[in-house]
Amino acid sequence: MKHKGIWMKLKVAFFMLLVISVLSLCWTAAYFLIRWLEWPHVPLARQLAVSIAGFFIFGLLISIMSRFGRRREMEFYQSIIDAFRKIARGDFNVSLPLEGFDNGRFTDIIKSINDMAADLNKLESMRQEFISNVSHEIQSPLTSISGFARVLKKKELTTEEREHYLDIIEQESVRLSRLSENMLRLASLDSEKHPFHPVPMRLDKQLQQLILACEPQWLDKDLDMSAELSPVTIDADPDLLSQVWVNLIHNAIKFTPRGGAIQVRLEAEGGQVCIMVEDSGIGISEEDQAHIFDRFYKADKSRTRSGGGSGLGLSIIQKIVQMHQGSVTAISQLGEGTTMTVRLPVAIAADPAPAQPAAPASAKTRRAFRTASKDKP
Repeated sequence: MKHKGIWMKLKVAFFMLLVISVLSLCWTAAYFLIRWLEWPHVPLARQLAVSIAGFFIFGLLISIMSRFGRRREMEFYQSIIDAFRKIARGDFNVSLPLEGFDNGRFTDIIKSINDMAADLNKLESMRQEFISNVSHEIQSPLTSISGFARVLKKKELTTEEREHYLDIIEQESVRLSRLSENMLRLASLDSEKHPFHPVPMRLDKQLQQLILACEPQWLDKDLDMSAELSPVTIDADPDLLSQVWVNLIHNAIKFTPRGGAIQVRLEAEGGQVCIMVEDSGIGISEEDQAHIFDRFYKADKSRTRSGGGSGLGLSIIQKIVQMHQGSVTAISQLGEGTTMTVRLPVAIAADPAPAQPAAPASAKTRRAFRTASKDKP
């Protein structure tokens, strides 16, 4: 910054020296012109004539020089107009050159236009990709519904075949409905107008209730579900956070084979809380881990209708966690399971009331999970 100030002062000094030099040359030229004309003879009148002629010559030089400068500026203004016209037509491949306009007056303008065009181009690419992904995700269930509806028109179908095809149509309809619901939810979260009402809440109790609500799913696969939930109170939106835990638990159940194990842990770490959902499932490759939070991204490209989702669940989780000023990460290895970790800031670090001890309830719940799993026939 200091060097820039010195450079500006040098430029001003050089400009003033240039103006004085030009004025001196103009007055010298005017002096020799009046002397060559030998008019007027009165000294005062001759001095006035020299001054007027000097100003005239100086003005003439400035006019000639300004024509070149004005043409250069008009070219610059025209390039800006052309750039804005291209942007208005939807062509964001705009890049104005800095060469020739790097005198400090136009550099910031050119950089701002180039940055704006680059951001719009990136946004347009994301929009096109989003439309392509949505079209693909919608087309798949619609094709299945249409195809099996045509098959149902055949009169020679047995009752079992007809019911099988109707079940597939119902599954695809539910899948399409879920996709639409997730897209609307994600759009609402992106709009920054989604209702967000943080209140003091017992995070351990919410997790305990949601794990118990998923009991039919993990019992059906004979999973060993365990929970270690420390008593924690935070400021958060209960409705939004419940979507995070439900999605994480459902994913763990979905991708953990029969007889596997899932563990949910909640603990406080200084000024934040850490929630970990660990499973012994199929795991995620290192390459896919870099993209699992991308919208419509599916780590398992071979997922079928019965097991595949829309690829929006983790994007919704990440958005909700970011709204709570937290973070979500994944650690996984193929064949060894996945650990999803959510970190949220702690608003209230007070201990729970003695009448509502959370640790014993957590231990009791953990035993109930395992007992129910082992007693399952």
